[in-house]
Amino acid sequence: MASLLERLPDWLLEKRLPSDNEACSLAEFEETAELMARARVLRDNKYGNLITYSRKVFIPLTQLCRDVCHYCTFAQTPKKLDTPFLPLDLVLNTVKQAKEQGCKEILFTLGEKPELRYSAAREALAQLGCESTVDYLYTVAKACIEETGLLPHINAGCLTPDELAKLRNVSASMGLMLESSSRRLCEKGMPHYGSPDKDPERRLRAIADAGEASVPFTSGILIGIGETRLERVQSLLDLRRLHRQYGHIQEVIIQNFRAKAGTKMAEAPEPDLNELLWTIAVARLIFGGEMSIQSPPNLSPGVLPQLLNAGLNDWGGVSPVTPDYVNPEAPWPHLAKLARETQIAGKHLHERLSIYPGYALEADRWLADSVKQTVLRAMDSEGYPRTDNWIAGRSEDAPEVVVEQLTSSPQARQIDAGLQAITEKAVSGTLLTEPEIVRLFQTRGAEFAYVCQQADQLRKRICGDDISYVVNRNINYTNLCYFNCRFCAFSKGKTAEALRGKPYDLSHEEIARRVQEAWQRGAGEVCMQGGIHPRYDGNTYLDILKTVRVAAPDMHVHAFSPLEVTQGAQTLGLDLKTYLTELKEHGLRSLPGTAAEILDDEVRAVLCADKINTAQWLQVMETAHDVGLPTTATIMFGHVDHPRHWARHLLAIRDLQRKTGGFTEFVPLPFVADEAPLYREGKSRQGPTLREAVLMHAVARLVLHPHIRNIQTSWVKMGPGGNELALAAGANDLGGTLMNESITRAAGAQHGQEMPPEKMDAFIRYLGRMPRQRTTLYQQPEQSRIAGSYSAPSLVPLNNTPARRAGQSGKVKAHA
Repeated sequence: MASLLERLPDWLLEKRLPSDNEACSLAEFEETAELMARARVLRDNKYGNLITYSRKVFIPLTQLCRDVCHYCTFAQTPKKLDTPFLPLDLVLNTVKQAKEQGCKEILFTLGEKPELRYSAAREALAQLGCESTVDYLYTVAKACIEETGLLPHINAGCLTPDELAKLRNVSASMGLMLESSSRRLCEKGMPHYGSPDKDPERRLRAIADAGEASVPFTSGILIGIGETRLERVQSLLDLRRLHRQYGHIQEVIIQNFRAKAGTKMAEAPEPDLNELLWTIAVARLIFGGEMSIQSPPNLSPGVLPQLLNAGLNDWGGVSPVTPDYVNPEAPWPHLAKLARETQIAGKHLHERLSIYPGYALEADRWLADSVKQTVLRAMDSEGYPRTDNWIAGRSEDAPEVVVEQLTSSPQARQIDAGLQAITEKAVSGTLLTEPEIVRLFQTRGAEFAYVCQQADQLRKRICGDDISYVVNRNINYTNLCYFNCRFCAFSKGKTAEALRGKPYDLSHEEIARRVQEAWQRGAGEVCMQGGIHPRYDGNTYLDILKTVRVAAPDMHVHAFSPLEVTQGAQTLGLDLKTYLTELKEHGLRSLPGTAAEILDDEVRAVLCADKINTAQWLQVMETAHDVGLPTTATIMFGHVDHPRHWARHLLAIRDLQRKTGGFTEFVPLPFVADEAPLYREGKSRQGPTLREAVLMHAVARLVLHPHIRNIQTSWVKMGPGGNELALAAGANDLGGTLMNESITRAAGAQHGQEMPPEKMDAFIRYLGRMPRQRTTLYQQPEQSRIAGSYSAPSLVPLNNTPARRAGQSGKVKAHA
């Protein structure tokens, strides 16, 4: 076997899986510790410090079964049950209670087609108006997902293609344990004798049918029921063969047999710990780093860190509300204890959905249309579940779980050496690559705290402890727009008038009044943007600048997104440089970096297909910098985007800044989903999680260092609790007092219209930091302007000049 041991590293170096013959040779390999060491490397290369589990509720819809497995206590006879099938109202009550406990998965477990064996099952189904157990299961699962939003995971035995297709419409995933593909175990005297559904060919055909139906699937083997090690390996290879063909097996369970009183195998020996560790490690080597390898934690109490050291990356479903009806003698570990034992192995315990992340991210392939929306709204950018109730634009406080993570003290062994190297590169000013930036965004638990704390230490070194803000007013001069951005709830076109607010187009008198009022209240900036009105052209923006210059000659005008600039130039037949120069001559002093959304055309094709593309946005900004107009840079994230897109966005901003030096700040803008068309149609996530929103500030600080000094957090979108965490994770600026904010509120934000200097100062001092008013370009305002910003009179009510109905004549597409 020494020669085999020498070949094992080749599998890793060549990044290939062992051949069937090489895998079968492992059956004779006794050095479990050696196998475990190699399995850990494979696992860690893929999953880092993350160990997952699913918070589930266990619903034993029926315990009747036509099979008679010799080790099973789940299956019962009709005489031992109060009712053959759980009634729907009881199931719904249990699931609703589970939802209150944070469960996200409904595990439906039931016996194999009991109506084929028991008249009591047939009669009960007839009373329920169903022809089969699968029909009733469909009814119950449909009611559960529609009424609770929890995702059914269905273990209903060997299903036919028609049954799979039906249940796929009401579930996110399904499963069937292979247990063993050894026909020997079906012979007389063996555990599967008399159980037709345990026939290996039948079970493998059912698993293959699930693959053909594109069902995210769970399978695995049961060890210690009389099989040999070689038979275990061959069973795993059978599963690997099917997965290679269909790609549908999302996890492989290695379940250890537990002897149960009252069964024919009550006195059978259970596999020892070494057998379990050996099999876990071999499974990892056979399937490689990508596959999720799981073993139930309730069946191995006291040795969980050792199981992790064998290459596991998942604990399976753990229920805080219901027992394990298949193994009732083995209670679930308390989740806090499971987290502690996971931490002992240097890992972080994190929830997943019943559908694994990789499958959730390819929902069009793996989910029925009837389930996609539920999954999309339940998940974060990587396909893991949202684990707190924070919502951008709505939540006031930060969930305690995120606060505790961010303020924890990570231990060195909890931080991957590669992650430490990435952060050290960033802090030193070395340019990071896309994969390195993605790795920063993927951090959770102790690694999340580490990245945020490293970013905040860098912030303190670069910016000190001051938190700056500008006294300004937002003026959105029209909400009419002929572009069809799917994330926008602000603009009003022919198809958007049902959204918040009525169409308006401010008169020049109202613009001037707002500018003068802002100046009198101590503002040094007006931030001006609007929809792309079909009757606007390049002269419209020049006229707006003239209006501001007359109303308040010394006011800094921070105005016009790259989309507006592009449209204005094209309607006048001017190149960008000429038009930007003309805007500057008319009083424009800087540009907002909006209309960026995500600087990746893969995402923009979904969000804003008719808007300027990535290259055009960057061209406007580069030209603005070239003519002496500084700009901000933004990212609007948390919808249909993922960490790779965020990384590309940051790289685009960084590279342009290195070339021009014209960006004054970077502003993360969490997607506010409530009123956005894309979200209302069920085609986007519900905005970023708080962890993702905080990380965006931290990662931006690291990636953009030393090229962009200022990282701003949006008090409108982040809320007080989110702002507090962002300012402890690398941000140094709170943006503007705004006076009027309408774009985010149109999307469903609940936070106030204005954060006056008194409240800004109080909030900053509450954080133990020093407030500092600034100008748009981060200079010190005159003392008289600062003094005049305090105790300002109340704002006069707005007069949104009603818009005239306008046709589409004269519109010029900005990408034309």
